[in-house]
Amino acid sequence: MNVVVLVGRLTRDPDIRQSQGDTPTVVARYTLAVDRRFNRNGNADQTADFISMVSFGRTAEFIEKYVHKGTKLVVRGRIQTGSYTNKDGQKVYTTDVVGEDVEFAESKKAAEGYDGGNYGSSSGDSSPMNDVDDGFINVPDGINEELPFA
Repeated sequence: MNVVVLVGRLTRDPDIRQSQGDTPTVVARYTLAVDRRFNRNGNADQTADFISMVSFGRTAEFIEKYVHKGTKLVVRGRIQTGSYTNKDGQKVYTTDVVGEDVEFAESKKAAEGYDGGNYGSSSGDSSPMNDVDDGFINVPDGINEELPFA
């Protein structure tokens, strides 16, 4: 089974092109920076892997319309290998992840506060979730009799 799930941020704006042929389709190429945590001598270090991605069709159209540098995504897809001969006659091997299902990994408000690894906060509070609108309304205690599902 060839299944990949990645969570990461775009390193730059995606490269969008139209394929050639009888049925042209949109092709999006982009790179995800995916955090990798590991221990070295008992210390927790963090680094990133930079994964080459490609998406086609409606997924590529979604990326073209809504995704830009720094956007945090969850991508489900598959690994695809290939090869070609470059202009110098040398065979070049490639490995890409084909992103078949792409969705946002954070809210728009959280993404706007992202500044390359640190969330901006004037109060000194480092928690990115304090000011995030999660789409739910705060319901005061004591009004359960008015709610149809209580």
